[in-house]
Amino acid sequence: MAHEFKLAQIVPEMEYATVTRWLRREGETVTAGEPIVEVEAEKANHEVDAPVSGVLASIVAAEGDEIKLGDTLALIEES
Repeated sequence: MAHEFKLAQIVPEMEYATVTRWLRREGETVTAGEPIVEVEAEKANHEVDAPVSGVLASIVAAEGDEIKLGDTLALIEES
């Protein structure tokens, strides 16, 4: 089953973030709690952890994309 990995609030009053770098690529295995993407919010970079373990099936938000709180970053096929 695919899990929608969404942008959660990282800092207070955050509404948007920019994807700066993916630390994993599509098709790679990810573990819950491990950093898989970096985003910039409120003028600081933050690593965002995988919420579930599985395979990074599809990256929805590309590097450089500005996304709003609650938008889907990627799909993870749970193992």
